[in-house]
Amino acid sequence: MEKAQRILIVDDHTLFRAGIRAMLAQDPGIEVVGEAENGRDAIRAVGQLAPHLVLMDLTMPQMNGIEAVTEIKRRYPEVRVLVMTLHKAEDYVHASLKAGADGYILKDATQEELRVAIRTVLQRKTYLSTDVSAKVVSGYLGGGKSSAASSVYDSLTHREREVLKLVAEGKSNKYIAEFLSLSVKTVEKHRSNLMSKLDVHNASGLTAYAIERGLVVM
Repeated sequence: MEKAQRILIVDDHTLFRAGIRAMLAQDPGIEVVGEAENGRDAIRAVGQLAPHLVLMDLTMPQMNGIEAVTEIKRRYPEVRVLVMTLHKAEDYVHASLKAGADGYILKDATQEELRVAIRTVLQRKTYLSTDVSAKVVSGYLGGGKSSAASSVYDSLTHREREVLKLVAEGKSNKYIAEFLSLSVKTVEKHRSNLMSKLDVHNASGLTAYAIERGLVVM
């Protein structure tokens, strides 16, 4: 009897993790060895539980999925990572693959597609959802037209990305400061840096940029 493949589920939604765990429990060849709700916990869990594969969400508190994938691959290159997310934007796909992800599947995928994706990645192959693979091919055929924009986004710090998303969601500086445990002055500094880096001049510009990149849905 073959040894079960060990899987770690990383997502900040408890019900989603429970649903995936219940689905995978039906497969005798898979053992869910643990869960994590953010990138930092995921890195620790990989070290403690030694999974063969990590199912990784992208948008999470404390440390996002892209940063977590980068660090997991640096420390544990043999561990396979399958990104599972709502984000269809090309930038997220490219950033995930650049970080070292071995596959990218959308959360609206069927159970069968998820099983196929898991098997493919565990076989040390790359898996991309159909919609996602079309975006990747389109990006390459376009001669990397989005590379300049991507490099600007890549230059943003983790905290700047958090502030950008909250600004785009219409949150006030006071709310953002309390939510991120920062001072209002620090939030204002982050907003100023964002406007400078993104070459926009007001909150509307930041919001438009965030929507364009799929950081928020309006």
